[in-house]
Amino acid sequence: MSRARHLVIAAGGTGGHMFPAQSLAEEALSRGWRVTLSTDARGARYAGGFPKAVTIRQVTSATPARGGALGKALAPFRIGYGVATAVLRSLVDRPSVVAGFGGYPSIPALSAAWALRIPRLIHEQNGVLGRVNQVFASRVDAVACGTWPTELPEGVEGQRIGNPVRASVLAKARTPYPAMDGPLRLVAFGGSQGARVISDTVPDAVALLPEALRTRLVVAHQARDEDTDRVREAYNRAGVQADIQPFFANMPDLMAEAHLVICRSGASSVADLSIIGRPSILIPLAAAIRDEQTANARGLVDANAAVLIPESLLDPASLSEQMMVILTTPDVGKRMSENALTQGTPEAAQSLADLVERLAGE
Repeated sequence: MSRARHLVIAAGGTGGHMFPAQSLAEEALSRGWRVTLSTDARGARYAGGFPKAVTIRQVTSATPARGGALGKALAPFRIGYGVATAVLRSLVDRPSVVAGFGGYPSIPALSAAWALRIPRLIHEQNGVLGRVNQVFASRVDAVACGTWPTELPEGVEGQRIGNPVRASVLAKARTPYPAMDGPLRLVAFGGSQGARVISDTVPDAVALLPEALRTRLVVAHQARDEDTDRVREAYNRAGVQADIQPFFANMPDLMAEAHLVICRSGASSVADLSIIGRPSILIPLAAAIRDEQTANARGLVDANAAVLIPESLLDPASLSEQMMVILTTPDVGKRMSENALTQGTPEAAQSLADLVERLAGE
């Protein structure tokens, strides 16, 4: 068995958890660590961008919030089985450090680390702790914060780290804002799982723009499978060139080419915008119990790099008005782009890896 230090990364099945986890994996591998990703079957679907050198171990987990009455009743037993399996795996192949990024699939590996007294940390991407990270905040050796300040339980101290971004995002860092004398590129997405409100509103807002502006638009719009046809038809009716996909693997490239990005204010999206440097219109997820996406957006909004529209106030007319200002005034977009860069932490992956190595040393 390799003597390389062994990092287990535990993360749930959304891009918000998996993208910063991937970034840490990339950095740890570059430092000679052996890396294992512990996630469930859903999370494994988001692991395609992880380096091939990362071992992916699927664990049994569940969320008590979904799955109907039977699923909710069985969730504790599924989680318990996952924890038992993680303990056995850790006894056979003991990690040097376990790093949790949130989501119910991170419970087994973090629980095993706590039971076996393995050094452990959590990384919270949002300005408010998620459910799982809230449980483990007082049971880990370090709490790394992606959004600052982060609301933490009393007695828990966080370390300001920033949200690590993938190598593909860093490759586009500080890309100059594109000239506005040709096609105008708009990117619209709702996070790794899509968002119906984006698909319901953005095409109609685009249709309200003057025809001379619409004919210059080139749109990349991420929509759920069930929404792609109607979204495509809406852009066709507006005479707008649009690429509609359920997922864009080249999102960093699209963002770097964009004059404007319209999206949710998930932590990873905000981090990508601040590293690449792009003006944005942010629409926080209204269903978020802790309203963490509004907290995530605060830095870009306060820096005059983004416009925030609460979902309750979102309509095609108001969105179209904000789009018009940014897309027809070159100085506005360029200035917002520069302001976004002031909020970026491109060294976040290195800082988080430094924290991992300190814990391993201790």
